[in-house]
Amino acid sequence: MTHKSRGFSTKAVHSGENRDQSSGSFVTPIYETSVFAFSTTKELVDVVSEKTEGYLYTRFGNPTVRNVERKMTELERAEEAAAFSSGMAAIATTILTLVSYRDHIVSTKDLYGGTLQFFKEVLPRYGVEVSLVETTDLDEMASQVQSNTKVIFTETPTNPTLKVIDVSKVAELSKKKGITSVVDSTFASPYNLRPIEFGVDVTVHSATKYLGGHHDITAGVVCGSESFIKKLRGMRKPLGGTLDPHAAWLLLRGLKTLGLRMEKHNSNGMAVARYLEKHPKAKKVYYPGLPSHPQHKVARQQMKGFGGVVSFEIDGDLEKSMKFVDSLKLCYLAASLGGVETLVTQPVTSSHYFVSPEDLKNAAITDQLVRLSLGIEDPEDIIADLEQAFNRI
Repeated sequence: MTHKSRGFSTKAVHSGENRDQSSGSFVTPIYETSVFAFSTTKELVDVVSEKTEGYLYTRFGNPTVRNVERKMTELERAEEAAAFSSGMAAIATTILTLVSYRDHIVSTKDLYGGTLQFFKEVLPRYGVEVSLVETTDLDEMASQVQSNTKVIFTETPTNPTLKVIDVSKVAELSKKKGITSVVDSTFASPYNLRPIEFGVDVTVHSATKYLGGHHDITAGVVCGSESFIKKLRGMRKPLGGTLDPHAAWLLLRGLKTLGLRMEKHNSNGMAVARYLEKHPKAKKVYYPGLPSHPQHKVARQQMKGFGGVVSFEIDGDLEKSMKFVDSLKLCYLAASLGGVETLVTQPVTSSHYFVSPEDLKNAAITDQLVRLSLGIEDPEDIIADLEQAFNRI
């Protein structure tokens, strides 16, 4: 069996990690150092000039961080990868590598709140315009492309209403127009979807979520071509969003079990979505694995599984939905996703709290919307907790 033909979990365990030959350590060490010493000036210059691979300063690169990048390259089937201190650092550095003053971006409007804030409040200050389009309307996306458009950006599935976009068509449009396509694939993870295999240029992840998997790190990863990642690392140096070695070590540990965890997230997501779809107090359920989902066919074509995030609307008002969330006992009220524990949030009080009423309406984010991030607990226990909370409203 060749290295490239290995299965996902085999790669997750073994790929990318160079064992410490000096000590025989089976686990990648945490290189908790800010600087690296050299024997000669020539050796230093060779590293600085990139004639040889090596390390100068941890903001520029670090052996523990590099192992994360190698492993993610394998898992995404990309040419290269770069790790960052957060998902937003990954997104912001990616965009700033691709655009300059007076450039233009076309983005779907269903976005994580931090990304939306970056696009609407930060980029315009530096002369970069962003046009937001309906996520599933590829014709509108094409119509918004201008002569100065440099990037088409999208999420799939989206946060928090789990819309699914046909990534192959986004890639086709981008290539036709000579534009770089960027897909935030955090909600899918490379286990369920690898956009680069469908022709997408760049994939970004908040590694805080499924990739880390234990709610104990903040990190981001970008995957793409070798030439782009080289430019991206050049931008990462002055912006300073490099991943910390200890967080990188924890991320390496999390990636080893990604395949196992995603199987459980996928099955729990489907079980809870089916339960909610039949519940009289849940008036609308968002989950791409359900046949009732508007983009179910596309999701089946490009995804191995549908993830552990399920969103739904309570049949009531904001007060009633808050009471439901506050009544949960097993599910933690916390603003993240992708970990081993089940979390619950209301987007209007967490990730999208600062989003304008107009943007909330455009994204179909209501006061009654509840987002569940299913962990790896037994589904019967999660459903029992949801049921007792429904009974309280």
